[in-house]
Amino acid sequence: MTVPSRPVPRMDRERRFNLRATALFFALLAIILCVLVFVVRTAAEIIESRPAWAASIIVVGIAAAYLCRSRWRRFSAARYARHAAEALEEVAEQATAERATAEQAAAEAVLDGEETTVALDPPDDYTELDPDGFEHAIADLCARDACREVEVVGGACDLGADVIAVTSEGLRVVIQCKRYGDDNKVGSQDLQRFGGTCFTVHEADIAALVTTSDFTAPALEYAQQCGIVCVNGEELHAWLDGTGPSPWEVGAGVEA
Repeated sequence: MTVPSRPVPRMDRERRFNLRATALFFALLAIILCVLVFVVRTAAEIIESRPAWAASIIVVGIAAAYLCRSRWRRFSAARYARHAAEALEEVAEQATAERATAEQAAAEAVLDGEETTVALDPPDDYTELDPDGFEHAIADLCARDACREVEVVGGACDLGADVIAVTSEGLRVVIQCKRYGDDNKVGSQDLQRFGGTCFTVHEADIAALVTTSDFTAPALEYAQQCGIVCVNGEELHAWLDGTGPSPWEVGAGVEA
């Protein structure tokens, strides 16, 4: 079994953001600020206890600052902060450019039919999976069959949708997964709950309910009325083996 994977674009190695140097700079800046706070507090205590000494220290400090003003400007914190901001802005621009390059490369690969494939290891029996694992297995099948934007969205507030994908033709597929045993069929109530949200809430072009078991007759009747594709255990294995159609192929045939 295979799924398409997008080529990974090469990164420009000439321009790198030195995260370690930036982190060391900010750490050094924090230490300097702490030292300045300590010096200010000490100076305040000296001024209170020995004003004459404080006046002398202030005069000496002003004279030293005046003599070393050129060096102070060179090593000012504002200068380093500006350089750090420029570096961060450069990294953001580089990330944006790399993302645009990756999207363009993926689009070109799809247009040229140059998608590569990687092997899947499907389970021998879907009934052995837990519900979450079953949802991911169905998502893998969608990705294998050239769907993009495949998402597993199942959860407590999924409103009936477990897997959402977009086919190569641009159809939005919404799938609900029911991992039931052979003696537990999907009933009409399950279909009714799914039918109430799949088109109106999730805006599905193709809505499908996939199960490891089977459907009751009322469930199939309701699904036919609403245009929901039902995939039972046998049809699921046929889809997995490539001997049967995918849910969106069945749905497109029904619409046609």
